[in-house]
Amino acid sequence: MRNAIVLVALALAAGCQTVRTTGPGVVGVERQQSMLVSSGTVNRSAENAYRKVLSDAARKGQLNRDPAQLSRIRDIANRLIPPTAAFRADAPGWKWEVNVITSKDVNAWCMPSGKIAVYAGLIDKLQPTDDEIAAVMGHEIAHALREHGRERASQAVAQGIGVAVIGAAVGLSGNAMDLTQLVLDLTFNLPNSRTDETEADRIGVEVAARGGFDPRAAVTLWEKMQKTGGSQPPQFLSTHPSHQTRISDLRAYAERVMPLYEKAREKR
Repeated sequence: MRNAIVLVALALAAGCQTVRTTGPGVVGVERQQSMLVSSGTVNRSAENAYRKVLSDAARKGQLNRDPAQLSRIRDIANRLIPPTAAFRADAPGWKWEVNVITSKDVNAWCMPSGKIAVYAGLIDKLQPTDDEIAAVMGHEIAHALREHGRERASQAVAQGIGVAVIGAAVGLSGNAMDLTQLVLDLTFNLPNSRTDETEADRIGVEVAARGGFDPRAAVTLWEKMQKTGGSQPPQFLSTHPSHQTRISDLRAYAERVMPLYEKAREKR
């Protein structure tokens, strides 16, 4: 057993890469990340996870039930996708998908490689403007751009010796590794870290601004959520940083990207 653990530890060390997933943008997100699992592995697993979610929603009659709602969400997404190039050149070419799930949950997410879902409860309960929906989607897209899912999957693989042994057996770079359930857990059950949330907030306001959406809507959205959800934010956001800290940070970074918003508006 000791030899097996040593071999796994060596494999983990050999497979770990320090990468810079995105450019800093105007908001200046420059943290380097340690990745153990390959992008290809995570993206394939995310594809499987997304298909499972959509299949379950379709079976329950909850997938894309309102054509007008779906068109609105996809139109907003189509304005947000091109500006992702400011952070990584490959992102506009991802196989983006955007769907709406009829559920009372106030939720939205973007899995790795651009697989987006927005829940009708978010629209029905918050009555957001297009700018506020763009704030939500920009935040979720930012998680995908930064590959936070891959980073967290790498941490989970490194910490879970059973998974690590399987990974070592099939080759840790991982074409054969299936992380579908882990991706689902990361999407629905496990909160993001303070660092991930802050990065997604800051990148999100820049993506929205570059898409011609008022970045200050991220602040009004949070204020609206406080009134609607009390002390707990909706599912698509972690419980940290604290409300006031987060709103202050969003306000500061929204002001920083206002010139991008004004320039984008001139072009429309």
